[in-house]
Amino acid sequence: MPPIHPLIDLAINSFITFFVIIDPIGLIGIFNGLAIRMTAHNKRRLAIRGTAVGSVVLLLFAVGGERVLGAIGISLPAFRAAGGALLFMIAIEMIFQNRAQRRKETALHAAEEPPVDDVAIFPLAIPLIAGPGAITSVLLLTSRYKGAYVEQAIVLGAMLVVLAITLLTFLAADRLGRAIGTTIASVASRLLGILLAAVAVEYVVVGVRQIWDAAG
Repeated sequence: MPPIHPLIDLAINSFITFFVIIDPIGLIGIFNGLAIRMTAHNKRRLAIRGTAVGSVVLLLFAVGGERVLGAIGISLPAFRAAGGALLFMIAIEMIFQNRAQRRKETALHAAEEPPVDDVAIFPLAIPLIAGPGAITSVLLLTSRYKGAYVEQAIVLGAMLVVLAITLLTFLAADRLGRAIGTTIASVASRLLGILLAAVAVEYVVVGVRQIWDAAG
């Protein structure tokens, strides 16, 4: 079997990483919970605005995140190792379904508070779409290909595709929620958690190796 082209491999890996982290399937039930008392028009507005705000936040970190790290004196290898550890913790939460429960509690807590200006911003855009895991992933992937504009464009393209899928799942959340059910969503979350754990371990290994090489 011929080897996969490096750019295609990068696109696949980036897509899987963002799909696992953002988890559009896992967000369906939470979106339905946030929009339970909304009209169809307001549900569409919530879906579009929440996804748009989350996309802007992630793009800002993709463009300026490395400068922020440099300003506070954190090296990329150290952030890569720490980010990999964070992603591994998220993967463990997904495997044991703790992440889904935590997300539900965040959404429920927001709903129980006095009416907020816009639930599209909190909790939908931040932290459910553009949470610590997604921000860490976009920073790690874009910094890995610093100066390689084609590779960075592929990473950002994969992220935008996942965000577009997220928007589509929100727009069809009522039907998808009935079709998928909690059992299928639970199984999918666990499988995605295993994939994320493998990606996280690779980040940790590469980060520690770079720190070791720099120290040596």
